[in-house]
Amino acid sequence: MSESEHVLDWLQKWYASQCDGDWEHEWGVTIETLDNPGWTVKINLEETELADRELPQQRVARSEHDWVMAWTSEKAFRIACGPGNLTEALTLFRDWASEGSS
Repeated sequence: MSESEHVLDWLQKWYASQCDGDWEHEWGVTIETLDNPGWTVKINLEETELADRELPQQRVARSEHDWVMAWTSEKAFRIACGPGNLTEALTLFRDWASEGSS
């Protein structure tokens, strides 16, 4: 992974690397908006090399609209964040998923 690679490009490659003819039919990535406002992301880890890894809840709260939460539960990486924090939040997933790999 190149440090300069945009996190969305990285996520697209990660998703494509999971697609094996079966995984994408049952699992995947969901990005939705929150009404407070913000974003919520669920990245299914079932049947991936990350399925058994855990991340205790991480929370960064800078202001009402500048915040990020990330954690794992039920074999999924979950994100909730403010309206301008989606890139930061997805970068947390990239960094976590890339730990120990080169």
